[in-house]
Amino acid sequence: MRVIQSRINTRDERYQANYAAMSTLVEAVEEAQRATRAGGGEKYVKRHLERGKLLPRERIELLLDPDGYFLELMPLAGQGIRGIEPGGGIVGGIGVVSGVECLITATEGTVKGGAINEWGLHKSLRLAEIAEKNRLPGVSFVESAGADLMNQSKIFVPGGQTFRDITRRSKERIPSICVVAGSSTAGGAYLPGMSDYVVMVKDQAKVFLAGPPLVKMATGEVTDDESLGGAAMHSRISGVSDYLADDELDGIRIAREIVSHLNWRKHGPEPRAVEPPLYAPDELLGIASADVRVPFDPREVIARIVDGSRFAEFKREYGGTLTCGWAYIHGYPVGILANHGVLFSESANKGAQFIQLCNQQAIPLVFLQNISGFIVGRQYEEGGIIKNGAKMINAVSNSEVPLFTIMTGASYGAGNYAMCGRSYDPRLLFTWPNHRIAVMGGEQLAGVLDIVRREAAEKQGIAVDEQQLGMAKKMLETQVNNESDAFYATGHLWDDGIIDPRQTRDILGISLSAASNRAVEGTSQWGVFRH
Repeated sequence: MRVIQSRINTRDERYQANYAAMSTLVEAVEEAQRATRAGGGEKYVKRHLERGKLLPRERIELLLDPDGYFLELMPLAGQGIRGIEPGGGIVGGIGVVSGVECLITATEGTVKGGAINEWGLHKSLRLAEIAEKNRLPGVSFVESAGADLMNQSKIFVPGGQTFRDITRRSKERIPSICVVAGSSTAGGAYLPGMSDYVVMVKDQAKVFLAGPPLVKMATGEVTDDESLGGAAMHSRISGVSDYLADDELDGIRIAREIVSHLNWRKHGPEPRAVEPPLYAPDELLGIASADVRVPFDPREVIARIVDGSRFAEFKREYGGTLTCGWAYIHGYPVGILANHGVLFSESANKGAQFIQLCNQQAIPLVFLQNISGFIVGRQYEEGGIIKNGAKMINAVSNSEVPLFTIMTGASYGAGNYAMCGRSYDPRLLFTWPNHRIAVMGGEQLAGVLDIVRREAAEKQGIAVDEQQLGMAKKMLETQVNNESDAFYATGHLWDDGIIDPRQTRDILGISLSAASNRAVEGTSQWGVFRH
């Protein structure tokens, strides 16, 4: 594979401006993430600690191998959504426990007693999907008051999938380990009930479908927490608990021990020797502009994330607005598709063929998405942009190798679909903080509707109110711009997290390693390609 020769000049004025703007965006992301670590706030965190309990991230940290990693996923779930604490009341991600990559979760007991809200539920379901798709054993720390009853209508029906998913993973021999570290009621009680292994912490875990007040109201029976659902009772009488831990540290020790005797084996390929890129990842901050309308060469990004900055480019002289080729990331083979402009028919054809080739050799695909959409206009419609664009979308839809997406800039229109957006089932999808996503840019969308309104008024013979149309156009543009930025997208779980561009290579390496827990298989079968 040839080494990519970078043309970046770090003294260039544009590079310096990009670096400063991206650094500001990265700091904004870090500040938002710091807020999620505050849990329910100082008062509730203090109360939690005074009860002798560990915080969720402390539990996870103690569970992990000393030299392992933890890739937190969707840390800003619920960001900017009224009534939702940042993070959605749950911490989750991929980490290494006893040498095994696991999907680790911990409910945030300092936020409404760990009660599940609507966005926490959506996040939990996505985490479960990641565990299933990548064949990752699950370790969960549970301390949950069940559903947030004030919003039960948004939780109850879809919430049942949580328990279905646990049992389906069990059927697929993907075990779930549940450590009950506090009171877990109603839906919170079913989490250990459905898990393969259950650890309960003595004098701390309380698991019941209904607490003493509800039992008294429903049946007249008078009982207490410990007798009704304490860890000792469940370990010695009901059998819901498999292990009785002396304290939380002992519970964590037991969880690590369980993982160690799973006899876990990866089914995917082993990585080859790792070679670092020739160029500094810090330079990624100066390559992409904070303004997604300003183009950049994706080869400069590829040069800083692939092993040895080596890249075997495919059809370089054809379909120039889509760069395709093969490389290694942390020793894992990948096929890369990266945009630098709109997709023309040639670009779409090239992309579809490249996806087929990678499936033929069972090579995972990485999409570096910076796309303003497919080309439009009479010439291009006559040239078959719809059928050729559909061909690439067909290839993405039916691809069976693991797919990973990094949104490095714009994600507009059907380009989002062709470049493996959320609805096309990537194993993991992350965004850079400059990312913007919508049907089209705010200015363009507002302009289109302005034209439509003017034409409608003309057809009806109605005089145009320029002031009213101008205000409507400006309001719509502002709304679309607000609803298409990276923070809005990640708050609504359109991705698995906003990342620092400098961490792109390592995050892809973790993602590829996690995906290799399941056998990597491609396909040679496709839907109908219109010719």
